[in-house]
Amino acid sequence: MTYPPNGSAAPPGAPARPAPTMPAVPPQAPAAPAAQGPPPRPPAAAPRRTAWAEGTDRLRAAATTEPGRLRIIGAVLALLVVAFGAVTAWQMTERSTAADDVLRRSQPLSADAAAIYRSLADANTAASSGFLAGGQEPAAVRQRYERDIERAAQKLATAASAAGSDSSSAAAVRRLNQLLPQYTGLIERARANNRQGLPLGGAYLRYANATMQTQMLPAAEKLYKAENARLSSDYGDAKPYPWFAMALGVLALGALAWAQRRNYRRTNRVFNHGLLAATAATTVVLLWLVVGHTVARSGLDDSYDHGVRSLNVLNDARISSLKARGDENLTLVNRGAETTEVKGEPQDKFDVSYRAQMKRLGDGDSGLLGQAAALAKDTPGEGPVRTAVKNVGVWQDRHKEARSSDDSGDYQGALDKVIGSKDGQGAEPTGECFDNVDAALDRALRHEQSEFKQAAEDGRGAMTGLSAGAAVLAVLGAAAAVLGIGRRLSEYR
Repeated sequence: MTYPPNGSAAPPGAPARPAPTMPAVPPQAPAAPAAQGPPPRPPAAAPRRTAWAEGTDRLRAAATTEPGRLRIIGAVLALLVVAFGAVTAWQMTERSTAADDVLRRSQPLSADAAAIYRSLADANTAASSGFLAGGQEPAAVRQRYERDIERAAQKLATAASAAGSDSSSAAAVRRLNQLLPQYTGLIERARANNRQGLPLGGAYLRYANATMQTQMLPAAEKLYKAENARLSSDYGDAKPYPWFAMALGVLALGALAWAQRRNYRRTNRVFNHGLLAATAATTVVLLWLVVGHTVARSGLDDSYDHGVRSLNVLNDARISSLKARGDENLTLVNRGAETTEVKGEPQDKFDVSYRAQMKRLGDGDSGLLGQAAALAKDTPGEGPVRTAVKNVGVWQDRHKEARSSDDSGDYQGALDKVIGSKDGQGAEPTGECFDNVDAALDRALRHEQSEFKQAAEDGRGAMTGLSAGAAVLAVLGAAAAVLGIGRRLSEYR
């Protein structure tokens, strides 16, 4: 019996197999010794992104799709149209308020300041005329003086309520309120002494005139200039073009035109009703803004050139005539007591002042009356000025005759030629010419005041409703733009 061989020996005749070998193990680096100390910290977590960054990413992602782009375009268009309407409403509200101030506040206050100056100067002239008439002054002259003082007090009360507590106008008003009782007290003393035939009355009258000329009229002039400066400031706020609003309007129209062109190129649709309505609303606001403000500016320019400038010149002319009349009267009251040197020769102080005022008043085209005639744009305004020019010439001729009589020693004759004789006989007095000049200038002032009011109302009226209309149309235009873009977005749903 044959048994198979035991063990791993190969059977006879079979090739010998090599013995299995273990796989090679790569050399291992020696283990590092254990580190001493705390275990290593885990890596820090990434910082959380801000809402702005996340929003920017979402917007960037949305901009890569057409619906996202459309949403951005709609938001930008609505923002531009609303911004245009808001800025237009803001700027035109400011200009409309300034134009209303020109019409209802600053120009009336300027006119009141001029009235204060005229009333004070006329009261001074009436007081000297009454003094020259003797102890019993004419009732008409007395009434004129009292009316001027009352008018000046009323206008001062109005100016005090309108002037700020720290303004130069307030300081001038306070000064005039302090001086007015002092002046009237001096006039009453002069009148009382004159009735008694005391020469001290002339001294009181000269002192009252000095108070008026050196303190009261300069304060009134300061008030007049301050109110004119306020008027000029209001004009400066009302007239400038609203460039910021106009630029935003052009930008909004450009953006709307671009959006519609883009819509046409992508869809071949000529019109988008929403965008077209937004364009129409924006165009209406922009045209209304440009045309309305241009018309308003034209009216304000006309109110200044043919209203304020004419009124200023006429007020100056009337004040010069009042000063000239007062100086003419005081020449006879003074009787050479006060002199001034002219080219090395002593001359009566008040007669020198009279000649200076008359030269300023009617020295050809360069005089105040010549300027007033040039500024008058129609016959109703120019006619009274021509009448005043004519009477100024007659006044100067009569004054020369009165001075000739006074210089020759005929004081009563000179007095009759200035204030008129008590029996109404003899030469026509210079006072008649003064009254004619004053009445003519008063008519011219009333006409120019009405011209100013009409032009200023036209200018302010051109802005009426523009602020509110611009705001409403801008909101409607923005809504139309959003609806127009929304119509395109609905095509992607």
